[in-house]
Amino acid sequence: MDVSTVDIFDPDTYVDGPPHEVFAELRRTDPVHWQEMADGSGCWAVLRHADLSYVAKHPAVFSASLGGVVVEDLDSDQLAMMRMMLLAMDPPGHAKYRRPLVPHFGRQAIAELEDRVRAICREVLGGAREGTEIEFVHDVCAKLPSQVVGELFGIPREDWGRVQHWAELSTSTQDAEVTGGEDASSGSMEMAMYAIEFAGRRRASEPVDDLTSLILGTSFGDGPMSDVDFGSFFVQLVTAGNDTTKTMLSSGLHALLTHPDQMADVRADRSLIPGAVEEILRWANPLHYFRRTASEDTELAGTKIAAGQKVAMLYTSANRDEDVFADPQRFDIRRGPNPHLSFGIAEHFCLGAHLARLEGRVFFEELLATFPAIELTGDPVRVRSNLNNGFKRLPVRL
Repeated sequence: MDVSTVDIFDPDTYVDGPPHEVFAELRRTDPVHWQEMADGSGCWAVLRHADLSYVAKHPAVFSASLGGVVVEDLDSDQLAMMRMMLLAMDPPGHAKYRRPLVPHFGRQAIAELEDRVRAICREVLGGAREGTEIEFVHDVCAKLPSQVVGELFGIPREDWGRVQHWAELSTSTQDAEVTGGEDASSGSMEMAMYAIEFAGRRRASEPVDDLTSLILGTSFGDGPMSDVDFGSFFVQLVTAGNDTTKTMLSSGLHALLTHPDQMADVRADRSLIPGAVEEILRWANPLHYFRRTASEDTELAGTKIAAGQKVAMLYTSANRDEDVFADPQRFDIRRGPNPHLSFGIAEHFCLGAHLARLEGRVFFEELLATFPAIELTGDPVRVRSNLNNGFKRLPVRL
């Protein structure tokens, strides 16, 4: 295979699905691969599970903050905004902002949300009429996380729809159909401005028992964060809670529908659903990569990397590494162990992992209990993106 003809950071490469054959060849022949980019720059693509884990575990050498977490170069204002997001913070600042939130996203705290998540699922599925064709991504999947996140942050119900739209826009900036002619950065900026105003209103009112009041009332070392800092912080937490969960749910249904034997298995034995959710996360990880920037000259798997060069952790490749996963191209709901990297690893391990797993398990329990048959009625359409590994349309009949 001539992998030199494939640009793994070109969003068009992913329109028909990730290039898994290319990734497999590169893992074998060039696992730390230099990719020239259309803008004249370049980036090291890290393709193996062990090498990706090494990069994630050494933030002093591979910085999330220096250049941000996307391979495209950001302007100074965009980069400054990104640096106030947890995913783009380096130690020790990262721990300072993350530590106060951890108890509220822990296993026990999230388990207490199950009844409410189940009620939301039933409400959402109750609005999907049996026997009719629907667009599953937005008519169903987008509604669960937008309501859950809306309630966690105390966002007014009438604002849930537009917050969800901004979240989708911010992760799908390379797809003209999704953006609809809007400025590529408008999703994050609009959401940040909304959050700044929201924080101002909250500070002027009595505290409410939700994440917004918690964050605004917490000291992050030097005191509480400003409303502007809260805006950036809010963008990441809400986007992660909204768009990646929507992607996990829709990609998960597609995986089960295209593997009818395993769909039959989870219908017959609902105890298989947690394992199915983990395999969905491995096999159809919601995000292709996150970027780091080398803070010094270094070496990875025998490849010399210069200070200032971009380094991308390709989860879509690492999750199918033959050295870690048996028969890695196979979708297998009984796979175990399943050490996928879709939630990241080390200090940047996803803060909302327990919430995502809960939403995935409860959603599929309720979906399968509500509809005895589900079928595709047309070809699904993927988001044009080198970052977002998901569908923008999934036509089904329930």
